[in-house]
Amino acid sequence: MNILITGCAGFIGFHLSKKFLDNNKKVIGIDNLNNYYDVSLKLKRLKILKKYKNFKFHKIDLSNKIKIEKIFKKYKISQVINLAAQAGVRYSITNPEAYITSNLIGFYNIMQISKDFNVNKFIYASSSSVYGANSSIPFSESDEVKSPISLYAATKLSNEILCESYSRMFKMNSIGLRFFTVYGPWGRPDMALFKFTKKILNNQKIDIYNYGKMLRDFTYIDDVIESIYRLSKVKKKFQNEIFNVGNNSPVQLMKFILELEKALKLKIKYKFFPMQLGDVKSTYSNSRKLFKVINFKPKTNIKLGINNFLKWYLKNYHI
Repeated sequence: MNILITGCAGFIGFHLSKKFLDNNKKVIGIDNLNNYYDVSLKLKRLKILKKYKNFKFHKIDLSNKIKIEKIFKKYKISQVINLAAQAGVRYSITNPEAYITSNLIGFYNIMQISKDFNVNKFIYASSSSVYGANSSIPFSESDEVKSPISLYAATKLSNEILCESYSRMFKMNSIGLRFFTVYGPWGRPDMALFKFTKKILNNQKIDIYNYGKMLRDFTYIDDVIESIYRLSKVKKKFQNEIFNVGNNSPVQLMKFILELEKALKLKIKYKFFPMQLGDVKSTYSNSRKLFKVINFKPKTNIKLGINNFLKWYLKNYHI
C-alpha cells in the first residue's frame, strides 16, 4: 500500500510522512521545494525522511499535471494526502498568482488524477481561515462559510467546493481538514512562534497586531499528526466530510507570549500595531465531530508545546 503525501518537505507534511514511515508504511513524497521560506529547512526535513527505505521522493510542482500522472502510473497509490499549498495569509496580498497556481490549479490536478486512478481515499488540507469574519464562536463545521477575508482563505474554500462537487459526481471518498494554528518543532519560519523566538534571541522587538487582543486555538503538531493518522485508518467512506483539527482550547496571544518569555528566561520587547489586512481576531475550533470519529483529543498544552519547540530551535536552527 503506497501513500502519496504532497508537500512532504513542509511542516505538517514532514511530520506526517515520518509518522507513516515509523509505522512501516510506504510513502511517496512530492514537494516543489519552493523558496517561500528557508529552503535549507525543507532540505533538512527531507534528509531525515530519505533515511527510510520505504520513502521515495519526487521534486514536482502540482501545477505539472503530466509529471503527477507519471507518479500515479509508476506507483500503486492507495491514499492521497494533499498538504501541498502556497501558505500564508499576508503573503497572498502581495503575491496572489502563487496562490492561484498552487492552491487552485495544483489542487485541481491532484484531485482529478486521484479520481482518474480510483484512489481509495483523498484527504486534503483546508484551513480555519475559511471561517473568515464568522462571528459564531467556537467555529463549527456546520457554520456557513461565505466570508473569507483573504485570497488564501478563498482558495482553501474553493478547494472544499471543488471536492464537494467531485465527491457527489464520482463518489470520491474524501476528507477536508481545517487546521487551527499548528505549531511545534520543525515549524515554518513565517509563523508567530518561530518569528517571535528568532527576534527575541536577537534582542529585537516583536510585532504584535491588534494590540495583542488576539485569540488563537494553538494546536501542537503531534496532536495534528495523530488526528490525521487516525483518520487515514478509518474504514468508513466519506463524501467530502469536513473536520476541524484544533485544540478546542483557545489562548490569548499575550498569554502565549508570556509563556514564551518564561521559557526563554528573557524579557520580551514589543511593538504594537493595529489589525493587519486579511487577519482575524479570534480562532476557536469546535472539534467534537473529529473526536467522535477518531476517539482522540489533543493533549499538549502550550507550556509543553513551546518548550518542545525551543529545544528543537536552539539545537537545530539558532545561530
